[in-house]
Amino acid sequence: MKFFKLFPRLGWLAVGGAMLCGAAGAASALGYDVTVTNLTRGQQFTPILVASHKAGVRLFDLGSPASSQLKTLAEEGNVAPMTALLLGNPDVFDVVNSGALLNPGQSVTQRVRTGGGFDHVSIAAMLIPTNDGFFAVNDAAGPSGQQTITVFSPAYDAGTERNDETCASIPGPFFAECGGPGSGGAPGGGEGYVHIHAGIHGIGDLDPALRDWRNPVARITIRRVNN
Repeated sequence: MKFFKLFPRLGWLAVGGAMLCGAAGAASALGYDVTVTNLTRGQQFTPILVASHKAGVRLFDLGSPASSQLKTLAEEGNVAPMTALLLGNPDVFDVVNSGALLNPGQSVTQRVRTGGGFDHVSIAAMLIPTNDGFFAVNDAAGPSGQQTITVFSPAYDAGTERNDETCASIPGPFFAECGGPGSGGAPGGGEGYVHIHAGIHGIGDLDPALRDWRNPVARITIRRVNN
């Protein structure tokens, strides 16, 4: 598997959304096509993680502290630690990621393998430019038969970093307000628990007229397919 450095503080990410197989790695004839659409005006999504698993696997719980893996995903856009955590869980079947940024108004489709009782899906990616904002689908039941389901995600705040909205704290790529990529330092001082994100308020370098949003920020369509 080849890797590349996407931009500062976004970590080493798999090129092209390479498929990774979990402990239940037996071949399956079934899969879910998961299409994510960015509904924001001025936020990009970092590479989008999609996992298939049994019911009960969760990426986070609202009102509880974020795991270190979610912290890394929400602050850096780096899906590798969360991927490793999921693949170490026997209740997880498959994990993929999109391997690229998703711009406002655009969509990307990924296929994740499933089968048997591995009929739930979780999805997550960072919003940039934010300090520790992300969208997610947490332990959603997948469709059966020819059914297609559509769900919407608000923006969440991992609560691991204070929202100072500065170029020094937010990872790149190029932002007009920064005159280039953000440097992605870690200011710390977050709220200490996962909650609904309060948006961009113009207290630092970011322009809320460009970067703020109204929820939801992502539309996710899940369709059952035969591989």
